[in-house]
Amino acid sequence: MPYDDSPPPTRRARPLSVAAALAAVCLTAAGCGGGPEADGAGAASPRPGADAASRAAPTPSGPASPSGSGSDSGSGSAKPLPKGPLTGRTVVIDPGHNPGNRDHTREINEKVDIGTGRKECDTTGTSTDDGYAEARFTLDVSHRLRTLLEAEGALVRLTHDADRPFGPCIDERARIGNEAKADAVVSVHADGSAVGNRGFHVILPAGVKGGGADTSKIVKSSADLGARIAGHFARTTGSAPSNYVGGNTGLDTRNDLGGLNLSTVPKVFVECGNMRDPKDAALLTSASWRQKAAQGLADGITGYLKG
Repeated sequence: MPYDDSPPPTRRARPLSVAAALAAVCLTAAGCGGGPEADGAGAASPRPGADAASRAAPTPSGPASPSGSGSDSGSGSAKPLPKGPLTGRTVVIDPGHNPGNRDHTREINEKVDIGTGRKECDTTGTSTDDGYAEARFTLDVSHRLRTLLEAEGALVRLTHDADRPFGPCIDERARIGNEAKADAVVSVHADGSAVGNRGFHVILPAGVKGGGADTSKIVKSSADLGARIAGHFARTTGSAPSNYVGGNTGLDTRNDLGGLNLSTVPKVFVECGNMRDPKDAALLTSASWRQKAAQGLADGITGYLKG
């Protein structure tokens, strides 16, 4: 079926207090869910296939991408950003997966170092039963989120914009945020869990130290970022915290995601809903709901950065 990816009119992000955010997280009604590593948050050192990817994608030092097609090279807008509450702040948005991953299974199955072990470069992601791909969903929400944050004055970078054959790998995605010295990084995902599993959740980095991973300096700040996003996401979308992950808090802490383990800046993953549940799928395939999802993310990020 066709899907409407055109964004409806947007509004400015409104911050909540920490108390209000945490209160909103504790909603118990069923919502949309997140789940096991739909990882796509990390970055990769050179490996077979990476040369093709780097030729297709701008480098972080390149010019800003045209509006509507941002990448890791810089803000999604070529024109000057408006002055706003986020002026001087840098946010990296990490759209989970890449539509081209499905055509590069050899490359994305190659394992990369996540500090505490090795894991696949990336995955294809999931989809709804009628074929709406997670990679398409994450790009759409990421574009909407970028527009909202730029309206607040933030410099926004995307780890990719489907402007490379596959990836980036999970270690490279982490490195993009680190090298940007981002004030916040949000990796956008949707889950592929069982029917009946509903509700969003935000994945936080655990305290990890080993190999090239050391999250000791970002655990607390990432937890603050995640709590604020969870509260605003619940309030704005009307979705409730996951009924199968996180004990109805909307928060889950993990130590096995390369995109979190290798981050040196505050970072979270957001599983916006369960694509395999029909009720959640109806939300995720709705352009108006995706705009609400982007607004909830933007409100949470703004609240965190304004502190």
